[in-house]
Amino acid sequence: MVFRDAMNKFNPDDLKKLYKPPVDSHKGQNGKLLLIGGSKFFYAASLWSLKVASRIVDMVFYSSVPENNQIVQKAKQEFRDGIIVSRNKIEDYINEADCVLIGPGLPRKEGEEKGDDDTKLLTEKLLKKYSNKKWVIDGGSLQVISPDILPQNSIITPHKGEFEKLFNIKPTLENISKMAKKYSVVILTKGKEDVVCSKDKYVVISGGNAGMTKGGTGDVLAGLTASLYCKNEAFLSACAASFINKKSGDNLYKKVGPYFNSSDLVDEIPRVMKELIS
Repeated sequence: MVFRDAMNKFNPDDLKKLYKPPVDSHKGQNGKLLLIGGSKFFYAASLWSLKVASRIVDMVFYSSVPENNQIVQKAKQEFRDGIIVSRNKIEDYINEADCVLIGPGLPRKEGEEKGDDDTKLLTEKLLKKYSNKKWVIDGGSLQVISPDILPQNSIITPHKGEFEKLFNIKPTLENISKMAKKYSVVILTKGKEDVVCSKDKYVVISGGNAGMTKGGTGDVLAGLTASLYCKNEAFLSACAASFINKKSGDNLYKKVGPYFNSSDLVDEIPRVMKELIS
């Protein structure tokens, strides 16, 4: 999916528009994110989203299956400012959160988990009931919902296969723009070149390399997007996340070639943000 005729390239100077924590700010003022994801089969996905979010926002409310909640509880050295939320307590934290990320690693049909039906019910229930919230919708949730329930101003982060499954059309630039306008959402379509479309504009973001084909890089991107969306508007958040994610991967490639993983990517992102935003 390469848009060679697309002229709208992201301007890195726009990163300067991102929210920066004031020097006199206090805990909780710089973003609260609720992350709903993970499963026994896809246990690592939501943890990558969590790791990057915990470096950016003040508070992450993390809700996964009990096994993942226990892993996070043991990893408090990387998750100091956060709360583990059981699935039956999710709604208690939605209103407090600035943004909600749902989908990374939510179960599908593999293994002995409840699978698609459970993910569909959970996602649709929350999107309908809390349609006024800032949402980033990724992974397992994107694969089972109807586009008709997408809340306006939400960000969705499909790869090209997920886009085609969700909208039943090919992920051409024209179609991505058309769907963003039809549903009043921001669509970050992942690929060799990421395409970010809102209802009235788009950008194409180049970069990335063979090292970023490894599992988890999309979950890192989802966590980064949602973290930025806590304190910024949707289109800028999606564009900035895509650019920072690719730039971080390219920095790693210069150092070690394609021999890095998603945890390395998480560690590189704060360095890139300091360089480009501060």
